[in-house]
Amino acid sequence: MPAFLDVSDSLTGRRWIGPSLEEDRLAEAMARDARLDRAVALTLVRRGVGPDQAQGFLDPKLRDLLPDPLTLRDMALAADRLLQAVDRRERVAIFADYDVDGGASAALLLVWLRHFGLRATLYIPDRIEEGYGPNEPAMARLASAHDLILCVDCGTLSHGPIDAAAGCDVVVLDHHLGGETLPACLAVVNPNRQDETGDLGHLCAAGVVFLLLVEANRRLKADGRQGPDLMALLDLVALATVADVAPLTGVNRALVRQGLVVMGQRKRPGIAALSDIAGLSTAPTCHHLGYVLGPRVNAGGRVGKADLGARLLATDDPHEAQALAELLHAHNAERREIEAGVQAAALAQAESRADGPLAWAAGEGWHPGVVGIVAARLKEALNRPSVVIALDGGIGKGSARSVPGVDIGAAIQRVAAEGLLLRGGGHRMAAGLTVEQDKLAPAMARLAELLARQGAGATGPRDLSLDGLLMPKAAQPPLVETIERAGPFGAAAPSPRFAFSDLAVSMQRIVGNGHLKLAFTDGMGGRLDAIAFGAAEGPLAKLHPGAGRFHVAGRLEINTWQGRRNVQLLLEDAAPAGRR
Repeated sequence: MPAFLDVSDSLTGRRWIGPSLEEDRLAEAMARDARLDRAVALTLVRRGVGPDQAQGFLDPKLRDLLPDPLTLRDMALAADRLLQAVDRRERVAIFADYDVDGGASAALLLVWLRHFGLRATLYIPDRIEEGYGPNEPAMARLASAHDLILCVDCGTLSHGPIDAAAGCDVVVLDHHLGGETLPACLAVVNPNRQDETGDLGHLCAAGVVFLLLVEANRRLKADGRQGPDLMALLDLVALATVADVAPLTGVNRALVRQGLVVMGQRKRPGIAALSDIAGLSTAPTCHHLGYVLGPRVNAGGRVGKADLGARLLATDDPHEAQALAELLHAHNAERREIEAGVQAAALAQAESRADGPLAWAAGEGWHPGVVGIVAARLKEALNRPSVVIALDGGIGKGSARSVPGVDIGAAIQRVAAEGLLLRGGGHRMAAGLTVEQDKLAPAMARLAELLARQGAGATGPRDLSLDGLLMPKAAQPPLVETIERAGPFGAAAPSPRFAFSDLAVSMQRIVGNGHLKLAFTDGMGGRLDAIAFGAAEGPLAKLHPGAGRFHVAGRLEINTWQGRRNVQLLLEDAAPAGRR
């Protein structure tokens, strides 16, 4: 395919790739038949939406997309056991993972049970001292003092620890890849069990928990009883779905879209307090969930006390919410400092190796609480699946992040089964592993081999995918609002990116912490405002008045300032117009 606008070497060194001829043809037909702007039609076509599906896609209804919870194995057992605990006023413990998905999953159950006057025990393991998932001492202690343990966002591979919970019923609510056998517990509700169809494999753990609560409420209603308002809990599901990088397709898209509406109502004290302390002054978006709120909720599990995030999300006390939000905000600042040092070393190490399907780095003394987020940074910088490992005493504990279309969890689970890892598993986009230092190199070589078979590394960081071409005069709020109806945008549903051709720079100035504020004109009365974050010292600084004419590319947003709404381009790349 020829380079879009003939840009094969942009200012940032990338090749631009636009829609195919077939996509152009389908978008033209959809724009005509569905009476949509062509830019919106292109956005839909590139997401596999047909003309007859366009209006339904732009206005998704949760009631139409929510699956029957009973399609998941063991769901009936889990729902019955949860309701039994409510009816018998039993002692319930929730064992959760220390990330956002685990914390939100725990909060869903804590809030739901609180409606019935039950105060469940929350247990989240310490990342460094206990590691991921249930462990035998903790499960044995919980079993001795409780009637039911709910393991959320963990437990599918925890055979030994669940065996240690003797005399107590255990229900697992998870989404991580299952093994050949399941632990000996009452129920394992997991769309990624090997005996599941995989149709709901895109759900995060909070999505699985939400389906459990839907089924429990349905049974309550059949008995003439009223359950909690589940729609009011969708802010927690949305936060977990975005933060866990679950694909925003199918029911996930509807859950997040409605969850953002609920979050905007600011009725959950913890999220409201965290939004305020983070300076979030506009309606929440997926960006805020993934890059503003999520990291702060995660900070307790990374460098602070593991249960802080779940407690924040579950509390109904504004004073406690404020105190927890302040603590997590401080921990997040500490996390950033630690992360910066590890990231610099990891990136240099990964770049020193030859290009391949996997980017990886390992270091002695690296804080294990930041390896996941650094792996995400490597993945973004190098456009390859990435693994970052903290070494300590001959043992490495690492996290992996993947790119669309490459299942990192399955590959790591395979390497663990072959004996090169002590343990490992996860899901398509993220996973964890433990490895002996003397097996590190062969383990990473084997992982790279498996990822290459899935196509990892086939698309390099030089490729910039574009959804089409627009004129500056077309970039108006109504168009952007319609495009946003095709969202929310995130994993597996990226925000559309458009190009504008042959523009002159009419203004450039540096704002904030090294950001470029720009204005472009097309010579026909059209003007386009833009901002390039962190670009003041980079190649995009060449965009200044008098420097010539440029093609520019990025994502559109509506910028509200002093009551005025204008379209702004989030500038990602540019190329001199006319370059061949």
